Amino acid sequence: MDDSELSAHQVVPPAAGRAQIAAISDAEAVAQWLGEYRASPNTQRAYRREAERLLLWLGDRQLTLSQVRRDHLDAFEAFLADPQPRERWIGPTRPRQDPRWRPFRGPLSPASRRQCLVILQGLFAWLVEAGWVAHNPFRLMRDKRRRLDNRQGRVERYLEKPLWDWLWQWLNEVPGEDAAPRVRFEHERRRFVFGFAYLLAPRIGEMAAARMNDFHRREGRWWWHTVGKGGKAASIPVPPDMLRLLGEWRTSLDLSSQPRPDEVAPLLRGLDGRRGIGENRLYRLVRGTFADAADALSARQGEEGVREVALLRRATPHWLRHTALTHQAQAGVELRYLAETARHSRLDTTARYLHAEDAEWHRQQSRHSLSPGADDDGDQAV
Repeated sequence: MDDSELSAHQVVPPAAGRAQIAAISDAEAVAQWLGEYRASPNTQRAYRREAERLLLWLGDRQLTLSQVRRDHLDAFEAFLADPQPRERWIGPTRPRQDPRWRPFRGPLSPASRRQCLVILQGLFAWLVEAGWVAHNPFRLMRDKRRRLDNRQGRVERYLEKPLWDWLWQWLNEVPGEDAAPRVRFEHERRRFVFGFAYLLAPRIGEMAAARMNDFHRREGRWWWHTVGKGGKAASIPVPPDMLRLLGEWRTSLDLSSQPRPDEVAPLLRGLDGRRGIGENRLYRLVRGTFADAADALSARQGEEGVREVALLRRATPHWLRHTALTHQAQAGVELRYLAETARHSRLDTTARYLHAEDAEWHRQQSRHSLSPGADDDGDQAV
């Protein structure tokens, strides 16, 4: 990312002339901050998006980073909730170089606005240390804890077990005998993608980058090796269902059921069965599958499935990771092993997936009743 990509900001002097970075504009200063995340491309891309939105908004108001005040933060948060004029700020996904590109796909949800502010708080903290700005306006927020505390509640963006069970059953519906080879291939691919995501909880970037020989056997057990967020390498146990699924996917590619140690070919393949697929293509594949599943569920259940259909339409690839980790926790996988599967550096991050106590809490709370003599299940005593 360079100066012209982010904004046409004018050259500005650093705060008090004490810059610790070699930059002559806000965009260059932000680019150096983003450079600190070069080892985490997905994080860098997300941070770039939020920084770019801020710089474009400031440029529209002829402000620089060093001029941002506390009241500007409220105005910017309101703008995130309703970017106006819409035709200038909102549009469909297009290449960054396309003149029709827009920085927003739509208004940001409260959670997305909070995440944006968290990222920008970190940006300003770094710029203060770099001597580029004199102060961090986020520190003046009275409700800073509510807005910027990066600790979140339990994960809610996941598919509950009955809905996942229905989805997996739907994914396993075999195309008719007269189906074209392409249809059969796409069926096998999306079935493998969803099974892989559910059984091993990978991030979408890890899935797209996976190679056949990332699956390897050690002392009679199969493991999946991946390099994830922050360049952190990990080996994840491969359960029997995953090994079976891998064998079925490889068979559909006319390969042996188990990968060889020297097999560096992509795990996920394009329609030619050889070339890999990128992260964007994989994202569209998963979202498209969720949309197709929602249509199928709506046709089969009608109004009875309205809530579940809505969830499927909202679901993104990351929901599969949340679903996998949540269901593993509910199945009794210990927290320390769950954290290893998730590649979390903090146990409290993994603990957000622990919904298992809800049922017991709900059962015990049922003892508190308006009806004297009710038992634990709410039935009246005779």
